[in-house]
Amino acid sequence: MIQTSEYGTYGFRFADSPELPLCGLFAVGREREAETSYRWDGLTRDDGPLLLFQYTLAGEGVVEIGERKEVVDAGRAFLVDIPGDHRYYLPADKPEWAFYFLLFRPRLVQPAWDIIKDKLGDVADLPAGSAPIRKLREIFEDAREGKIGEPYTASSHVYQFVMELARFASSPDREQNTWPTAIRSAVRFIDTNYAGMIGQAQLAEESGLSKYHFLRTFSRYVGLTPNDYLNRVRIERSVELLNRTDWNIEAIASAVGYSSGSYFIKVFRKLTGQTPGQFREGQQLPYSRLFFDR
Repeated sequence: MIQTSEYGTYGFRFADSPELPLCGLFAVGREREAETSYRWDGLTRDDGPLLLFQYTLAGEGVVEIGERKEVVDAGRAFLVDIPGDHRYYLPADKPEWAFYFLLFRPRLVQPAWDIIKDKLGDVADLPAGSAPIRKLREIFEDAREGKIGEPYTASSHVYQFVMELARFASSPDREQNTWPTAIRSAVRFIDTNYAGMIGQAQLAEESGLSKYHFLRTFSRYVGLTPNDYLNRVRIERSVELLNRTDWNIEAIASAVGYSSGSYFIKVFRKLTGQTPGQFREGQQLPYSRLFFDR
């Protein structure tokens, strides 16, 4: 149980800067509600436009979105726009609802918010140790300690939170400490043995899982199929060789695990938009490594 001294709501009313667009932090809080009078209606509020993220720590509440009713218990969050057709409250048969919440203006972040809701849904499960929840906790702690005293810090907090949420939405279980041991082992095997001809059956055998279960589990946690992940690793390594050696394309293809230069060129162009030769001749910065989204 969270100690009472750890609860609180902190509001922010910084002036807008038309010259320098900023993300608007409106309020952050950690609260425990034990009265059934706790109820908010998104159609009657007059403090919008706002975006609300509310994450349950203990107990449970209910959110109604349109005609749909969802229980929001520990480890679940809901995401709504204000004003909007939603209501959230502590049900009469529940003793309490403890939660974090973050309210911020939609300026600058509405497009990302819409994508997040499209991917996660408006009610979502998030581990307590996930990056978005860690960031939410940090914002609350900084607010409680009086560290958010001007709009630039506030804007940075909002933007970082939305980006962490967007990253989580793109691949909810991507943080490796949440991955099953078999998947972490498979990723390490690829990272180490990428230059060999690694097949999915071999990876499944290394992981101790059936091929079907391995493929499904790998894609869920890593966000890529094993073959796509292997190609990313190989192309990342090939960039290093293109920069620090004068090897020809066939030699580089062989060094990173491709059986032919033509297939290497095809994969390289798909991921970078250039052929290896164009990349080597045309780059303006001396990249040591090129990273891709995964």
